[in-house]
Amino acid sequence: MPQYVIERDIPGAGQLSPDALRGISQKSCAVLDALGPQIQWHHSYVTGDRIYCIYSAPSEALILEHARQGGFPANRVSQVTTVISPATAD
Repeated sequence: MPQYVIERDIPGAGQLSPDALRGISQKSCAVLDALGPQIQWHHSYVTGDRIYCIYSAPSEALILEHARQGGFPANRVSQVTTVISPATAD
């Protein structure tokens, strides 16, 4: 299944409280449950003004539908073509 990196521009994301992040996560999970098992959220990285989310889904369209239903921005959706790590150097 293709993986995607979703960039969500959210001013002040890095300052969101644990309760706010929990609420965002709960909303996301509720939408994912409604959309079905073909879309999966793996994890997200929170930075100063942006959240980077890693998802698996059969299409970019389903990623965008999750964002629409959840009321989340999806400023950039990029399909992962490969993954590298320090082990790639071996």
